[in-house]
Amino acid sequence: MAIITISRELAALGDETAVELAKKLNYRLVDKNTLEQKIKSYGLDDARLKKYDERKPPLWASLSQDRDNYLHFLKTSMLAEARLGNTVFIGRGASAIFRDIPGVLSIFLAAAPEIRVERVKSYFHCDEKKAKRIIEKSDNDRSGFHHYFFDMDWRAPENYLLTLNTGHTPPSVCTEVIKQLADYYITEETQALHETRVREATLAQEIKHFILYEREAPIHFLDVVATGDKIVLYGVANSQALIDAAISAAIEKAAGYASITVRSEIQVVQEYSIVP
Repeated sequence: MAIITISRELAALGDETAVELAKKLNYRLVDKNTLEQKIKSYGLDDARLKKYDERKPPLWASLSQDRDNYLHFLKTSMLAEARLGNTVFIGRGASAIFRDIPGVLSIFLAAAPEIRVERVKSYFHCDEKKAKRIIEKSDNDRSGFHHYFFDMDWRAPENYLLTLNTGHTPPSVCTEVIKQLADYYITEETQALHETRVREATLAQEIKHFILYEREAPIHFLDVVATGDKIVLYGVANSQALIDAAISAAIEKAAGYASITVRSEIQVVQEYSIVP
């Protein structure tokens, strides 16, 4: 099992490179459409998806439950896709969502502004002035999305294993470079750690989903951490009964895993409430 994430500037040949890379490595490609269908299966409609998809939400949207649902279902969807096998993810904050998973190859694709302008002019059949506006909006949206949801500088090279300039480098060459890096980077030891952490992260997310969206237990700021045979719940609740309900749900969801223990670090704050 392996994961490659492709983050990209508009007109930096991100889609083309991701498609060719997935074909060359025989990996599954998870793109915008794949994730949208998965997220909508949880009940989010097109209108709510468009408020957050690779853009910083406006103030009113950032304070809504829709925002929390979007991020939860985005992470849930990506982990579910990752469990299916070797995968290339393109965009949607995948590099941030998987950044604590060993063995993930995070790639950033960029190109010089003048090259991007010429490509956008061709893509959208527009003049240079409009092309620059399109690029500026795309860059601002993607930067805001990563800052808001992941507290991450979208373009910072330290957030990626490799950054490639696609101004004069075709997708075929980028693909070959990434393949060679994968051959070097993904060792048997790394892959074993990778599979363990993906499995733990998926279990933690499934438990969180079960508590919040199936049992509908109002645990605020719920976080679930799975490490080895231990599950720890964090958050805030206004009664011990709610904490007991969350623990019970976690035990039920983890029942298929041998020797799992559940511990709660959820704090009781009786006066705590959320303003709708």
